[in-house]
Amino acid sequence: MHTLLDCDKGSIVKVLKLHADKELKQRLLSFGIMREAIIEVLEYAPRKSTIEIKVAKMRIALRNKEAELIEVEAI
Repeated sequence: MHTLLDCDKGSIVKVLKLHADKELKQRLLSFGIMREAIIEVLEYAPRKSTIEIKVAKMRIALRNKEAELIEVEAI
């Protein structure tokens, strides 16, 4: 399984599945992070504790534990 956290800066990926609990899944869906969504990895925090992504026109920062729950594939 390839997760969002495995992606390099500048990668563009497609979401395959969210492995989150119900509460986190709802939060991610509200940001537009859902199956088939296209995500661009913009930046990692210096210690890779957070990841900044772009979904549509929205920029979002996710914690590592959240990014690990998003299964993706390169496009």
